[in-house]
Amino acid sequence: MLRYTWVFLFGIIGQAWSQLPNRIAFGSCGHQDKTLEIFNTISDINPDLFIFLGDNIYGDTENMRVLRKKYRKLGRNAHFSRLKSHTKILATWDDHDYGANDAGKYYPKKNRSKKEFLKFFREPILSERRNHEGIYTSYFFKDTTGILQIILLDCRTFRNNLLPYDGSLKKDTTYTYPLDYSPHLENSDSTLLGEEQWRWLEEELKKPATVRMICSSTQFATQYNGYEAWANFPGEQRRMAELIKKTRADGVVFISGDVHYAELSVRQFPDMYPIHDLTSSGLTEEWKFATPNAYRIGNPVMENHFGLIELNWAEKKINLEIKDFQNTTKLSHEIEFTELKF
Repeated sequence: MLRYTWVFLFGIIGQAWSQLPNRIAFGSCGHQDKTLEIFNTISDINPDLFIFLGDNIYGDTENMRVLRKKYRKLGRNAHFSRLKSHTKILATWDDHDYGANDAGKYYPKKNRSKKEFLKFFREPILSERRNHEGIYTSYFFKDTTGILQIILLDCRTFRNNLLPYDGSLKKDTTYTYPLDYSPHLENSDSTLLGEEQWRWLEEELKKPATVRMICSSTQFATQYNGYEAWANFPGEQRRMAELIKKTRADGVVFISGDVHYAELSVRQFPDMYPIHDLTSSGLTEEWKFATPNAYRIGNPVMENHFGLIELNWAEKKINLEIKDFQNTTKLSHEIEFTELKF
């Protein structure tokens, strides 16, 4: 288990660990009313960290008593308790634990929901998360072999409303299923992260790191598919790529959730290294099909699963994996550190 203390690091209060993690598990979309036995599989591989990417419970309520009860049910789950007992857990949220399906900044109980989230995940009293709007934050791990930065985004608190599907693709045979949303115009001033979070993120990306994991509750690098994703805010998607270029931030890899299946997307934005986005969404939930995605590498994984990132600091390699309930590897992709540099 990683040991940690509260220290001043890079000019901010944050958590610093005495060793770099080698194995990071992550996932999303776990319903508190289901058995959650997949946490046993995760515990068995003994990860250094587990990251919740959202829909950590299915709250879907404006009643905080109901939300609290659902968190308590997750907390009492024996499989979750076993994982928590020996693995450090980090978390952000998505719509269902935020409070309402596909909700953004107009969800009326977001401040109270934030309090319940921070309480359940035992956010330290000195955490900056308690002092700003939203729940975005970052963590650093450092030793003589490298620096790992983990950035947890908040894709709910500041996000403008989604645009209802406008019917413009009825004759496009790519989309043979009902579509929920149309993308905002690329030059729209509608935002996903909000200006406060964007300013914070720019400062984070300026800090030195060997590998950076940007954790987004919704998919970043996929094509438009009519459902929730960064593709509904193409201006924000472009702004992220431009910010990574502007700050010369090496080592960025995205992990994401939300869609109830797993896939790896690799997208080449102009004048920078390829952006990898490993989606793990299905601790307990499943979906009947995977939507079109021109940036997908390999096949989607439709059964329940979790994500795993293996960091080989000596050989300077990252292995991105999706594993199923039996710990069988369903997807694997290796990246060398040198592939993620300007």
